[in-house]
Amino acid sequence: MPHVNELPAEIRQQVAATREVVAALHAELPANDLVVWTAGNVSQRVEGADLFVIKPSGVRYDELSAATMVVCDLEGNKLDDDTSGELQPSSDTAAHAYVYRHMNEVGGVVHTHSPYATAFAAVQQPVPCVLTMMGDEFGGEVPVGPFAIIGDDSIGRGIVETLKDSRSPAVLMANHGPFTIGKDAKAAVKAAVMVEEVAKTVAIARSLGELCPIESRHIDSLYERYQNVYGQPPVK
Repeated sequence: MPHVNELPAEIRQQVAATREVVAALHAELPANDLVVWTAGNVSQRVEGADLFVIKPSGVRYDELSAATMVVCDLEGNKLDDDTSGELQPSSDTAAHAYVYRHMNEVGGVVHTHSPYATAFAAVQQPVPCVLTMMGDEFGGEVPVGPFAIIGDDSIGRGIVETLKDSRSPAVLMANHGPFTIGKDAKAAVKAAVMVEEVAKTVAIARSLGELCPIESRHIDSLYERYQNVYGQPPVK
């Protein structure tokens, strides 16, 4: 594998910037009660290169920094790197790499074990679209992906197959937990926060009575408005 220091100067700058972004975003996972101990990971593509940056395996969140982030190619191979040294990438690296290889529009991937979303994954049930927030953010239900074992790209294949024809940026991998995608890591982290929020609310609602699904035409309207109208216009 090439050494990070052998990359063109502009790519090294992008790698350094991406490390800063990914390291900072990892703090959002424990802050939003989405992970415990060393579980979970965030990654982001490196602009202008077939590379991505991801959390190292088995390192606690209070020990993470830009320097500890690991640089990988799109096959999931770690690049030699004086900065991260001998640290190995997340055990979910193969899944992230597969998503990047097969979903060109995706710039960030997140995996958590957040309790309510993972509970839906444990019973292999999608989160039904019974909240306007879900219409906004997910464009429908949050789907369940197939059961897959960590270690190769099986999880990545399940993510891609489940989300390629879905508006949802989140999938509940069966008996495992949520994976989310976005145009960058920040968007994927937001999706991870939101999928836990809606899973929690729906679980509570089920304890109160029968769920009331939203009609598909209203979901379409909610999604269109939120994705294309809501918020501030881009700065010119």
